[in-house]
Amino acid sequence: MTEADALFARAVDVMPGGNTRSTLFVRPHPPYAVRGEGPYVVDSAGHRAIDCNNNYTALIHGHADPEILAAVASVAANGTAFGLPTTYEVEMAEALGARMGLPHWRFCNSGTEAVMMMVRGARAHTGRDVVVRFDGSYHGTYDGVVSTDARGVPGSAAGGSIVLPQNDVGALADAMRRHGDRVAAILLDLMPNRAGLRPVSREFATAARALSTAHGALLAVDEVITFRLGVGGFHRSYGMSPDLVSLGKVIGGGFPVGAVGGRADVLAAFSPLGDGSVGWGGTFSANPVTMAAGMVALRRFADTDVAELNAKGDRLRQQLAGAGLTVNGHGSLLRVMVEDMTATWWRLYEAGVLAGTNGLLALSTAMTDDVVDLVGARVIDAVRTG
Repeated sequence: MTEADALFARAVDVMPGGNTRSTLFVRPHPPYAVRGEGPYVVDSAGHRAIDCNNNYTALIHGHADPEILAAVASVAANGTAFGLPTTYEVEMAEALGARMGLPHWRFCNSGTEAVMMMVRGARAHTGRDVVVRFDGSYHGTYDGVVSTDARGVPGSAAGGSIVLPQNDVGALADAMRRHGDRVAAILLDLMPNRAGLRPVSREFATAARALSTAHGALLAVDEVITFRLGVGGFHRSYGMSPDLVSLGKVIGGGFPVGAVGGRADVLAAFSPLGDGSVGWGGTFSANPVTMAAGMVALRRFADTDVAELNAKGDRLRQQLAGAGLTVNGHGSLLRVMVEDMTATWWRLYEAGVLAGTNGLLALSTAMTDDVVDLVGARVIDAVRTG
């Protein structure tokens, strides 16, 4: 029995299926990480792999970045969390506002929670209940944004959303014509990973903005994954101005984080200075460790850095496509499309590349050109071997 087998046996005794994060499971069971170093991850058997998972796109600067760790150590020495606000959340809100042009922000602890807060705010602001969302998009794990057929989701959840096909302008226009006066928000991911990491068309994005405005609904863009594709978010490449945006992952510098940015009048629903404000707590929301780590990550991911990393991703995508592979995505996010992903995942891992269990590849600034070229060669070999 290998060490990973032994760890999995222990895990099965105390966790259902030995698992806490469904997205990390690969049969018969995944390896167990013990440390990360720059663009590499090392497992309990000592196997070293180039990390193209990067905790599902979150680790924009790779593992154990010295500057982030130094900032965290300095802040944590003075306290990791308080029952009072801190200057760190103010600085983060100012930084995000400057990058994205959205004046007001609130923080939480995950992308799932950010979407929950964004939807609550949209409903509070509009006085409407229905959210329009799109088949195949993943917005987290709470009942209101997962398939109504999923086990454990109450039938009552179906009444809170209208689910439409991706990229279908006609279906969206028809739904808004029939139900627009009940719609609080159109919830849009411009490049949904679960739907194949294919960017939506400019026509579709433009229609979502125009139709939400025409019917008095809000446009809520989920940028938890795609924020890394532009200094002000992926929506800027579409020329869009959302009413609300949800963030997570890269803005935490490797620590748990979520955020919602938006128009001042919309997020005023959460203001304790007004009447009837929406109550939304969170014991570790905006904790100073996360905020400080995130500020370093953002400072190190300005326009030039974003452009350089996206260029590496574009070059890798061209390398894979040139070898005959089917690969989707944009910039530093790629999705390799194969029929048997489990077998391909293991071939990749054994060859020294950690991918997402669905074929997702997310690059980090810790990767040199040589590392990215090596990823390309190993991905091509793994897919062709299959």
